[in-house]
Amino acid sequence: TTDFINFINDQEWKSIEPVSSWFGPSSFLMSSMSAFFQLSMWIRHCHGYLTENVGMPVWGSYAVFALATLFSGLILGLVSEALETGWLC
Repeated sequence: TTDFINFINDQEWKSIEPVSSWFGPSSFLMSSMSAFFQLSMWIRHCHGYLTENVGMPVWGSYAVFALATLFSGLILGLVSEALETGWLC
């Protein structure tokens, strides 16, 4: 604690280079990282629910998430292709 107080009192904070805007807390990059972290925590929660409350084996939970990943990739690919070719517009 005394080091922190000395850091403030001696104004050593003025000599520190500020954080780049790319790595600032409100930047797009850090917001994306936060969203991915929240997604991973949600997936972990769902895995726990499926294995503990529903009684699904661990491999079954992994299979559910693998199929969900495949289908979401398929849907995103189809939507991307439809937008690229102008089919939806």
